[in-house]
Amino acid sequence: MKRREFITVLGSSAVAWLPAVRAQKLPGVTPHIGFLGAATAEGSAKAIDSFRVGLRELGYVEGQNITIDFRWAEERYDRLPQLVRALIATKVDLLITHGTPGTRAAKQATSIIPIVMAISGDAVATGLVSNLARPEANITGSTFFLPELNSKRLEVLKEACPNISHPTALSNPDNPVSGPIIPAMQSAATAKGLSLGIARLPGPGEFDRAFQEMASRSVDSVVVTEDGEFAPNFRTIAELSLQKKLPSIGAKEYAEAGGFIGYGANILALYRRAAYFVDRILKGAKPADLPVEQPTRFELVVNLGTARSLGRDFPPTVLARADEVIG
Repeated sequence: MKRREFITVLGSSAVAWLPAVRAQKLPGVTPHIGFLGAATAEGSAKAIDSFRVGLRELGYVEGQNITIDFRWAEERYDRLPQLVRALIATKVDLLITHGTPGTRAAKQATSIIPIVMAISGDAVATGLVSNLARPEANITGSTFFLPELNSKRLEVLKEACPNISHPTALSNPDNPVSGPIIPAMQSAATAKGLSLGIARLPGPGEFDRAFQEMASRSVDSVVVTEDGEFAPNFRTIAELSLQKKLPSIGAKEYAEAGGFIGYGANILALYRRAAYFVDRILKGAKPADLPVEQPTRFELVVNLGTARSLGRDFPPTVLARADEVIG
């Protein structure tokens, strides 16, 4: 596991809590946590393994002294409210969520049960919390600023491929994080002299159609924005980009799945870190007193095999900065 760095915004919340509702577990009582996943169990397997590693490091072994109840939306955001209600009905001690749609569904379902965001895009901008230092009420965990991150991806792609002029951003209109991402990317594109297109995909079944439409336009590159439905389909997106001869960039895991470039936070490290929040809450801490954290290190991954298939070479400046070179 690579070195992880987190910045914690200091502070504590003045929001009142119900101490009798979520106190430290009594001896001999096994904590019961619920995991609300927007994607699939298979697509999230590595992330869940990292979460379990984090729990073991803190003395929790699933099936022995902690239980985890999983619910998977299978990439259908409309199922999240029903699934979180089902978890709450099992009387979980806290909820773990992935992504903004899942966290929003959990927030709407309960104001009492603690919610830990394993990962979420800009929790302040999307209204999940009002302040990182003082997350308030029952939500804490990890977040990062997706508008800036995706704008940086566009800049990295332009540096790697100086001749591109018409990139397209893959975006899910059903995900609230998409709202602030696109304007930020459009501003970054204008500054670089690029004409940014938008391909809105409300579901994974739309990938083929989106790439077919791109082939009929003057699209010459692709930026894969953050979305819980995109991540389990990184390999599919990478293969379609390669078929259309489009250089592309997404999360670091995207390059590991065959994409041209990956740039982003270490998602596995964030899942491992989620165990810290679980441990603190189970030992009696209030979510409002646990500041929301942000990763300060973002990794650049380049895929030489994909570059060769595209007939491209990475500039020395990009290779020199890469944290990982594949192939």
